[in-house]
Amino acid sequence: MIDGEGNLSESDWAALQAADAIIMGSPTYMGTVSWQFKKFADASSKAWFKQSWKDKLFAGFTNSASMNGDKQETLHMLTTLAMQHGGLWVGTGMMPSNRKESARNDVNYLGSFTGAMATTPSNAGVDEMLPGDLETARLFGQRVAEVAARLSA
Repeated sequence: MIDGEGNLSESDWAALQAADAIIMGSPTYMGTVSWQFKKFADASSKAWFKQSWKDKLFAGFTNSASMNGDKQETLHMLTTLAMQHGGLWVGTGMMPSNRKESARNDVNYLGSFTGAMATTPSNAGVDEMLPGDLETARLFGQRVAEVAARLSA
């Protein structure tokens, strides 16, 4: 929804207002969110002043080229933004793949509980994301949808 200049259309802002859950994502760049996401975060102050996103579900994800890449800092920024809006944060709910027999394509190989994390080499295209990271993202999205459905029932 956020374009290359960090903007959202009026219909995108309306969709966020109407949504039960907002899943935020940004590449981790220089240890935090991209400038485009920061511009969106600053613009979301209009919703903050009205507390119009209060009690919405929020979740987040990030990707960087390095295995660590300070992705936790990006997720922390997303969590802080959600909390400032009075939101309810949904973590991954996944156990990490952290046994000797674990492989890079296993679900939640990066071991994140706060939000989904992925690692893609800096010279790879979007179609080269690893299957384990994609499955982690799919399961995470499913979890957010299930939590939203339970809360709206």
